[in-house]
Amino acid sequence: MIRLIGYFFGIGTVMALLAAGGAALYVVNVSKDLPDYEVLAKYEPPVMTRIHASDGALMAEFARQRRLYLPIQAIPDRVKAAFISAEDKNFYQHPGVDISGLARAVIVNIQNWGSRRPVGASTITQQVAKNFLLSSDQTMGRKVKEAILSFRIEQAYSKDRILELYLNEIFFGLNSYGIAGAALTYFNKSVNELTVAEAAYLAALPKGPSNYHPFRQTERAIERRNWVIDRMAENGYVTAEEAKTAKAEPLGVTPRHTGNYLFASEYFTEEVRRQIIGKYGENALYEGGLSVRTTLDPKMQVQARAALQHGLFKYDEAKGYRGPYKTISTIGDWGIPLAEIKPFSDVPDWQLAVILEVTPTEATIGLQPERNDANGLVPERKKGTIAAADIKWAMNLYKDGRRTPVKSLEGVFKPGDVVFVQKKEGSDTAFDLHQVPGIEGAMVAMDPHTGRVLAMVGGFSFAESEFNRATQAMRQPGSSFKPFVYSAALDNGYTPASVVLDGPISIDQGGSLGVWAPKNYGGNFAGPSTLRYGIEQSRNLMTVRLAQDMGMKLVAEYAERFGIYDKMLPVLAMALGSGETTVMRMVTGYSIIANGGRKITPSIIDRIQDRYGKTIFKHDERKCETCTAEDWKNQPEPELVDDRDQVLDPMTAYQITSMMEGVIQRGTATILKSLNRPIAGKTGTTNDEKDAWFMGFTPDLVIGLYLGYDTPTAMGHGGTGGGLAAPVAKDFFAAAMQGQRSVDFRVPEGMTVVAIDRKTGMRASEGQPNVIMEAFKPGTGPADSYSVIGMGTFSEGAPVEVQSPNVNRAIQGGGGGLF
Repeated sequence: MIRLIGYFFGIGTVMALLAAGGAALYVVNVSKDLPDYEVLAKYEPPVMTRIHASDGALMAEFARQRRLYLPIQAIPDRVKAAFISAEDKNFYQHPGVDISGLARAVIVNIQNWGSRRPVGASTITQQVAKNFLLSSDQTMGRKVKEAILSFRIEQAYSKDRILELYLNEIFFGLNSYGIAGAALTYFNKSVNELTVAEAAYLAALPKGPSNYHPFRQTERAIERRNWVIDRMAENGYVTAEEAKTAKAEPLGVTPRHTGNYLFASEYFTEEVRRQIIGKYGENALYEGGLSVRTTLDPKMQVQARAALQHGLFKYDEAKGYRGPYKTISTIGDWGIPLAEIKPFSDVPDWQLAVILEVTPTEATIGLQPERNDANGLVPERKKGTIAAADIKWAMNLYKDGRRTPVKSLEGVFKPGDVVFVQKKEGSDTAFDLHQVPGIEGAMVAMDPHTGRVLAMVGGFSFAESEFNRATQAMRQPGSSFKPFVYSAALDNGYTPASVVLDGPISIDQGGSLGVWAPKNYGGNFAGPSTLRYGIEQSRNLMTVRLAQDMGMKLVAEYAERFGIYDKMLPVLAMALGSGETTVMRMVTGYSIIANGGRKITPSIIDRIQDRYGKTIFKHDERKCETCTAEDWKNQPEPELVDDRDQVLDPMTAYQITSMMEGVIQRGTATILKSLNRPIAGKTGTTNDEKDAWFMGFTPDLVIGLYLGYDTPTAMGHGGTGGGLAAPVAKDFFAAAMQGQRSVDFRVPEGMTVVAIDRKTGMRASEGQPNVIMEAFKPGTGPADSYSVIGMGTFSEGAPVEVQSPNVNRAIQGGGGGLF
């Protein structure tokens, strides 16, 4: 018997040795192609890029995976406790594989054989090995590799490092990755703000985010969250009372919306996105974890958008009502088809509504139904009314360029019309009517000393059209280009008192082009006039003669130096702004005048930092060698060295600024005069009134804007820079400068101010009427004898008598017009 037992024992030992040897060989064979776990030391997960305004406010986030990487030191203990309790309670004790947990899992699976899904016993370390280094195949080979790698990872890295990798990598659903991204996505909170209940719910998600969806699987989500809270109490991380309180709380999930977070910043944000991709590529934007500080002033951005939209509405509503936005059937539940129409997300005051009934004086409307948390429609259908007395502008129908009055609302609406409405102040049921403007426009506000773009509006609504008219629309600037012509003249021997003939001119363009005979707006002539008058009253004929006298090559050179054009065709028509450029380029050019002639580079980005906080881009390139001193040893204060090119003589810049102040005081933009501020500006109108421009500045703020149809179309008589664009500028300046003290334009040292005759440009005598104070550079002054540029070509029957020093002139059909 003993011999038999010994025989079986020997066989068993041999078999055990063979099995152990076979297992060892299997492990060795599996270990041959194990991935290198040392790559974890260089782990750089895809991290979202965040865009911030100049005051730090979050504008937008860009990511393929919504993840923010947090070091373990920045993750609160209660959050770590929630995940350890849910996933691996022995995490800080086991060597990578939890033997006791594995044994329990085997026993449970044997007991539940065939009746339930097998339970796992993967540790956090094993999940790190699987998520980072292995596939998700459910095979024995993969599990063995996972275990081997777990042992090696535990030997190479600290527990905290392993937990850090885990918490920053795992997927939580709703396109969020990592604990920081999940906290923002589900609760719109930072990790430090999470409650015990919230941390427990997030810890419940990695097992199956869709199984515990906060809205579609609410009961299961709460049950799983409460299970995690019980484990936290069982493991001693929270008290029984804290656990009871946490379990009584609702889920409280408030999903964080994606896209833009700062109102009215959509066009600005998109421009930033394009620039980052152009500079660093798409991967850097969507995975690089960049921190971008932009130049945007949020308050000024809202002011610019409001001013431009008001101008668009005013022009559009004066034309009349163009008809419904869409049409739907009102048979049955009208809320369903109405809900399918997408509203403008960036015009939150507007609601979509459908016309249900119409009487001569009132229309009953149905409002677009809201959606509940599960993204379904709420059952309630709200209604309201539109009174004819509140929408008098719509009692004129506009179609095919014709305006037709109607007498009642029955001629305006019909059931099924989908329109935009806005709730009247103080009422829950009365609404005003709106329509999407047919006309568009753009506005840019810039700091002239740095080139920082403070506000940029690219159109009525980004949700309606993503085309940024501030940077992408090529438009003719019209007369708003004239200051660059006059700047070239003032920089090359002319003075504000130089006199140019404002009279008919014909130019043979040669070949088949024929004769070009430009005209002033209104068709009138002013005769010999000073350059100041030419700017203030925007005289086309004076500008052409001035450009002809000094040569268009010089004008083209200056236009390129100002950055208005890359390569300007040196033909006289270009002096009247017939070339195409952008609002951004024009604002940059005016900023050079406003800052005293210094070259600037426009920028919408102040600084970019990489995921580690290292600055990789900075707009301000001024040098300061002593700014990095470690301490103060009675040395002088640091000085910033401004080595930017001088595009324009500072004295010339002041002269043209002073002349453009006259545009506000006496010229084509007197609507801004009531602001009682030092403002210089210039209006612009293109042929057939297809574009209306205003460019203007204070000592520290430059703005530029235009209004016009995307497909250039005549806007009708009065659609000028002075009539349409200048009022928009006034609204913006009034809002932007509210509460700020008035600052005068800076006068360069050495300039002489002389009283001159406004008509002749010659020195005025004491007590003489019609006098203006004019600024002259050293060595220059009013002319001693009267001379008129272009007088020799004035030959179309207008008598001119010249008796120096006084001038009597009678130009047939005299008077002026605005342009």
